[in-house]
Amino acid sequence: MVFESMAKQKLPEDIVRRLLLMIEKGKLRPGEKLPPERELAALLQVSRPSLREALRALSIMNVVEIRQGAGTYITALEPDLLVEHLDFVFALSDATYLDLLEARKIVEVGLCGLAAQRITDEELAELDLCLKEALENVGDSSLFFQADLRLHETIAGAARNMSLSRFMASMRRLGSASRQRTTDLPGMKEQVVADHRAIVEALRARDPEAAQEAMLKHLQNVERALRASGAQEQISRVSETH
Repeated sequence: MVFESMAKQKLPEDIVRRLLLMIEKGKLRPGEKLPPERELAALLQVSRPSLREALRALSIMNVVEIRQGAGTYITALEPDLLVEHLDFVFALSDATYLDLLEARKIVEVGLCGLAAQRITDEELAELDLCLKEALENVGDSSLFFQADLRLHETIAGAARNMSLSRFMASMRRLGSASRQRTTDLPGMKEQVVADHRAIVEALRARDPEAAQEAMLKHLQNVERALRASGAQEQISRVSETH
């Protein structure tokens, strides 16, 4: 394997990104053993403490397995394991959330169109219950979050497409992490309830085009709020330094 050197001041997050990119490009493969810590730090030209922290984060994410006395190995990279602990990844930057929203626009908008054609009365009743619970728990982020997630899962199930359902299941932990970041943005809960109501009404009308449009609008509203929040945080950081 060939490791490209990195600037010594690079943070653990940058080391994580570099190693993940090597895995994505096939330069590191499932089950492969990494060089010893001292050697790997020299190859990457980073400090051993930074490398150690990066490997610890990758271990939490189930990307690597640190075996005491035996070294560090790339895991089997099973999807169900990889999505278990992604808070570290989502803490890196809002760009990660925006990437996820882009993926959701592609997948969930299509799912919503299929659901409009195939949804049952029982599933519509479940969506109504989700709306009711979300509205009643605008002041409770945890309960609101659960109702939000259940509504999207019900819609995915109503699409009756096993392949897409499995894909959405693998993204569920990603969606959970992103919702935890956006749920408490100012005015977001009220906007989500309004958006969800429009989605449910389009599904009730069995109108695929309207359902897709409503879901897309919902995800665009989330994206808009996230971008505004990120811009405000940047303004705040600049203000604090002056």
